Amino acid sequence: MNWIESLLSPVENPNMIQSLLVIMIAIGSGVLVGRWRVGKVSLGVAAVMFTGLFMGHFGYRIQKDILVFIRELGLIFFVYGIGMQVGPSFFSSFKTEGIKFNILAVSTVLFGGFIAWVVFKFSALPIESVVGIMSGAVTNTPGLGAATGTIEEISRIMPDRQFMDPAIGYAITYPIGVLGIILVIILAKFFLKIDSGQEMRKFRKKKINREEPLIQEKVRVTKPHVVGKSLHETLKAISATVVVSRLKRSGTVEVFSPALDTRIEMRDVMMLVGTQTEIDAFVDEVGRKSSDSFIESDSAFISKNLFVTNKKVVHKNLAELDLYNTYDLKVTRVFRAGREMLARPSLELFYGDILRVVGKEESIVQAESIIGNSEKKLVEPDLLSLFGGLLIGVLLGSVPLMVPGLPVPIKLGFAAGPLIVALLISRYGGISFIHSYLNNGAIYFMKELGICLFFAAVGIQAGEGFIDNFKANNGWLWLLYGSFITIIPLIIMLIVGSFFMKINFLQLSGLMSGTYTDPAALAFSTSYLDSDVPVSSYAQIYPLVTIFRIFVAQMLILLFS
Repeated sequence: MNWIESLLSPVENPNMIQSLLVIMIAIGSGVLVGRWRVGKVSLGVAAVMFTGLFMGHFGYRIQKDILVFIRELGLIFFVYGIGMQVGPSFFSSFKTEGIKFNILAVSTVLFGGFIAWVVFKFSALPIESVVGIMSGAVTNTPGLGAATGTIEEISRIMPDRQFMDPAIGYAITYPIGVLGIILVIILAKFFLKIDSGQEMRKFRKKKINREEPLIQEKVRVTKPHVVGKSLHETLKAISATVVVSRLKRSGTVEVFSPALDTRIEMRDVMMLVGTQTEIDAFVDEVGRKSSDSFIESDSAFISKNLFVTNKKVVHKNLAELDLYNTYDLKVTRVFRAGREMLARPSLELFYGDILRVVGKEESIVQAESIIGNSEKKLVEPDLLSLFGGLLIGVLLGSVPLMVPGLPVPIKLGFAAGPLIVALLISRYGGISFIHSYLNNGAIYFMKELGICLFFAAVGIQAGEGFIDNFKANNGWLWLLYGSFITIIPLIIMLIVGSFFMKINFLQLSGLMSGTYTDPAALAFSTSYLDSDVPVSSYAQIYPLVTIFRIFVAQMLILLFS
């Protein structure tokens, strides 16, 4: 059994197989440890970094080229998956509270960078160690990746310079980052006397007032002044944004989908789709609400969801598709990335959209050949599209931007480049053959695999001499510095958010977790507050916060190294 011992024992210069086994053991054991809970808190995949530290301390190594490759590939997968997941909600949030949330979050990031600069000025620590401490204290993996990449760039043009590994400071202060957010949430809830149920009621009331859901309503025509007018004339007169999906003439049982030039007759019954406000305006104009059930009873007239999987219709709008005149079908709603939208003629279709159509069964079957409606295609990941997006992200992250006075050009790096590309793809539906759709399982797998690979590589690299570095650099003092960078901006954010911006505490807890890009704190806040509201506010700020975390880490290294 000597061959097993040779593969699994720590060696100073491992071969490729030994390196891969070390990575797999670090990830497997880390995922297992991450499932252990202390109360409501668990480390999750962050435990992979600590098992990597443990293994690195006891002599396990990874070939340098393999380590760098695994670290960068993991970071690319992680940030691209995040961008594809939160992109739609990120851009749409700017129509509501997104601007306010992002201003608060980015200000907190910049303030944390200022505190890191103060630590650098009044301590004897090199800036790379301070940036590592800052990245761990705010639990930001892409920032650490950007700092590491910038140091490698400087080392290539200044080979005589020796730099500390920022991953050491990151590993020392990471627990402070996780526990600090959780502690602030617990203490804030206690001292501010927060009632989770009451906060939830306030949130729902505010959401209802701000964002009305789409509903269905039946209306009977009783007002003479609309009789003889077309649907288009009536909708234009009251500026109502509704879809009339079905119409039944009085005294008949036939139900059909009306065109915009269909003339309204007295006592017609219509099925409307729209927001409550828009429907109420239409009902007031034409008559009264109806309880007629015959309009829903026609078995030949059905509604069905169709998946957009035919790439020939992607990026066409509903007017160009013209399903009504072609197949006598009415599109009433479009579902995209969890959002429900009214089917306006100008609405552009993305790959993976779901169309709610109303019409006869034979017409729907004919339309499927145009729309695609292949759920199997959506389950199978489109690898050409996926790696095309990753390629553009890596290229964007590698573009050098020369800034006078700095020793090396600024680059977005492997963290910000793929993230920005993923956000843009998810916003605009794709670039050429690259589309925005990835099923939830694929996104989750990409994120988890990416962060596990990154943590394993970072942990094993930092574990070599970790204890010696902790003792030599007074690790307890680093923990103190890290606690300053963690706690002080959080307290300021809490005060400004609660008392000046009047942000709901459920949302604010998600903002604090998102500003520190901390999924462990997010998981705790959703469990502790018994609400999923923090998740939405977390997603609204994560992309911009990540970009600014990367920017701050790079600028500190470039300006003060």
